[in-house]
Amino acid sequence: MKLQTCVLMILATTWLLACGPALSADSTPKPNFIIIFTDDQGYGDLGCYGSPNIVTPNIDRMADEGLRFTSFYAAPFCGPSRASLMTGCYAPRISLGFNHGPRAKTGIHPDEITLAEVLKPQGYATMIIGKWHLGDAPEFLPLRHGFDKYYGLPFSNDMWPYHPRMPVTENEDARMIAARKRAAYTGFAGQGSCYPKDGGFPYPLPLMSDDQVVELNPDQTKLTASYTQKALEFIAENRDRPFFLYLAHAMPHVPLFVSDKFNGRSRRGLYGDVIEEIDWSVGRILDRLKDLGLDDRTLVVYTSDNGPWLDYGIDGGSAGPLRGGKGSVWEGGVRVPAIARWPGHLPAGRSTCEIAANIDILPTFAGLAGARVPAERAIDGRNLWPLMSGQPDAESPHPAFYYYAGSPPDRPANLRAVRDRRWKLHLVPDGPRLRGTELYDLEGDVSETRNRIDDYPDVAKRLEATAQQFNDELQAHVRPLGRL
Repeated sequence: MKLQTCVLMILATTWLLACGPALSADSTPKPNFIIIFTDDQGYGDLGCYGSPNIVTPNIDRMADEGLRFTSFYAAPFCGPSRASLMTGCYAPRISLGFNHGPRAKTGIHPDEITLAEVLKPQGYATMIIGKWHLGDAPEFLPLRHGFDKYYGLPFSNDMWPYHPRMPVTENEDARMIAARKRAAYTGFAGQGSCYPKDGGFPYPLPLMSDDQVVELNPDQTKLTASYTQKALEFIAENRDRPFFLYLAHAMPHVPLFVSDKFNGRSRRGLYGDVIEEIDWSVGRILDRLKDLGLDDRTLVVYTSDNGPWLDYGIDGGSAGPLRGGKGSVWEGGVRVPAIARWPGHLPAGRSTCEIAANIDILPTFAGLAGARVPAERAIDGRNLWPLMSGQPDAESPHPAFYYYAGSPPDRPANLRAVRDRRWKLHLVPDGPRLRGTELYDLEGDVSETRNRIDDYPDVAKRLEATAQQFNDELQAHVRPLGRL
């Protein structure tokens, strides 16, 4: 066990004793936590976020029975977003501002304290199902970072040999040949250095159980269903103790795969079929919680790791009214759907436009569990519970949000934009050429179409100073990357 985790357990126990009866053994049971994390799902890809042709009754039910965020943020790429979710930090703060490929020599540092490690001293059973993407060497895998169990892919589902640009191998079956044709695979320009120039990898895609590879190049049409079944089993096995389940779906990241049951079911093509199967999965989980009497003891959060991969057209999702997609810091790349449901604790049918982000999940869950947020290190996230629970006059705990684009290892953090409640300043706007700073009024122009910097130069100057001050602090306290 890591030294930091041991220290955390001791401090957490001391804190509990000091709290007295409020968190005693006979007090209200600690809540269960479930995070359902989709991959490359856009802001406009759910019924409750305005999709005209994808039917998502179960996710919409979550929104009807809970809280829907309309200004919820993530990082613009898969790996950095997962790093932020697990640690409560902007990804560059922990040197994880990039995506890891297979057999990488780097990953999450052993001394980082993940959400699972925060909850374990409070007696939580912990499991991750699905995509990890914080390093696939043994030192970086989930069981070394607070999770009791793991089942899933250690990185993205397209990191395999069956890219269209890779030569067909002698033992390649019809299923894999068909998989090559499912997506255009033309969008690697924004993915960064983890992808080879030809787009593919010479290694098979591993499906893992705990620390062991149990299958190579698994049938991805079965992944959503198998992940769901594993989730249902974990919930049932831990019905009598608090648990944390992190369900990180492989979909709708390309190449898209869907089971026969949902193939051709939606009015949005294969992409819509995939989302509707995920919605089915959400329904199964909500039903299991109700059947086991865990509904009012379980906080479920549904969100995405980043915006849609627009390079893939109809197979890449929709950002709705937002500009841009995955890989950019336009709103469509980082503003994601997010819904929280906890019957009896969260007022039903609410929405909030206050700024929140996946970095806030760790401190929020920690507060609800009576766990200690690591105080010896910088944590960028804040406890959202006053806002989520509808406390009077509750506002976003963030006076500003900072948009970091991808940054390779050992390179400075790539701060590209900053937002306060109304205004967003692009320091280096994304696009075909570098332009000067641009200012947008997100309250009146969520699509970021009208640059207002000439009209409000003082606002731009203030935000630029805010961004510089925060980035200087972050750069001065960057924590190391894990290395083999």
